[in-house]
Amino acid sequence: MGVHVLSLWNVKAKFWIKGRKDFPEVDYTSAKHNIVWMHCASLGEFEQGRPLLEEIKLYYPECKIVVTFFSPSGYEIMKGFKGSDHVFYLPQDSPGNAKRFIEQTNPSLVLWVKYEYWFYYLNELKKKNIPTLLVSGVYRENMTFFKWYGYLWKKMLASFTHFFVQNQQSKNTLEKLINGSKITCSGDTRFDRVISIVEKFEHVPGIEKFCGNNQVIVAGSTWEDDEAEWTHYIKNHHDIKFIIAPHEIDKENLAYVKKQFPGSVFYSEWMQIIKEKSDAGSQKSLHHCLIIDNIGMLSRLYYYATICFVGGGFGDDGLHNILEAAVYGKPVIFGPEFEKNFEAIEMMETDGAISIENALELEKTLNKLLNDDDELKRRGEAAKNYVYTQSGATKKIMDFIQKNLLLTN
Repeated sequence: MGVHVLSLWNVKAKFWIKGRKDFPEVDYTSAKHNIVWMHCASLGEFEQGRPLLEEIKLYYPECKIVVTFFSPSGYEIMKGFKGSDHVFYLPQDSPGNAKRFIEQTNPSLVLWVKYEYWFYYLNELKKKNIPTLLVSGVYRENMTFFKWYGYLWKKMLASFTHFFVQNQQSKNTLEKLINGSKITCSGDTRFDRVISIVEKFEHVPGIEKFCGNNQVIVAGSTWEDDEAEWTHYIKNHHDIKFIIAPHEIDKENLAYVKKQFPGSVFYSEWMQIIKEKSDAGSQKSLHHCLIIDNIGMLSRLYYYATICFVGGGFGDDGLHNILEAAVYGKPVIFGPEFEKNFEAIEMMETDGAISIENALELEKTLNKLLNDDDELKRRGEAAKNYVYTQSGATKKIMDFIQKNLLLTN
């Protein structure tokens, strides 16, 4: 009911309802091959699970892949994903929907990524004794599972066959409710994903022309609170090229961001300038700030940076993915709200990342790094080394799948 009311003015809510208007058309009830179903909340969780899907397809090429999303942010971007046989919105959680979808999908193995818990789906999977793995889970004592009123949530945990958690703290916390034999501290599959992106790197059209030979700062997944810390610095440093990728790319927000940074240009506009064969050289001198008005290229944009800034650290939602930037060997800067991101804490300890409290600290940090090549290189290498030393979660999960013959007829 709440989503229907919200849909009167919210575009995402409209997509959420429209996408669930028709029940997914899939029928694997008589399938001869194994079916793997992976469910994700949104795009970030999909990127976490993606390395595992790719490994499964490599080792079991005959299996069918079904991917479901809760959020339009994931579905609308990945609905054409060629690595799966089907991509759907997850039908709303109810006894009838869960029974019907699981019967039609007929999965041999189910992968749920990080945070998603839907009672009727998990209950149906348990009733049918279908192996269900939680991938890249994170558990903290302030979560509902560990509260006196968390009975329903605790019951959902019992539906999982095995848990693969990101760190030892999560394992220790989860062991208060689940037998330790069902929990593996595998690490985070995001590390494997960002390394895969680097190894298969493809240049983003038009970015090298925009950057030229200048120092470049890429600010990714920014919110209004993040952008407010940048306005003064960007306005006063026309010798540096800035690339800003806002987290929200609706027309209203893009117009607001462009207004905050006079002289900026949208990526779509910049590509049109190149296409029309205008004097790109003179245009570069006019625009020192590029605003990305699409989704899907941020993980490659960090490649062009001298220094990276990752948004979310000045808001209640918390810090976004810093690994996408760190893997390229670039120092990473973010705001003060990062306590839920263990990788941010660990990367700061290795000197690969820096947290700042305000615009004054931001300017001081940037000036120091941009004028000290040795410090810039040292911090960048520390960031990259941290990412590579944390890889391997995907292999641990695959070893479990193969050892337990979960995809062997």
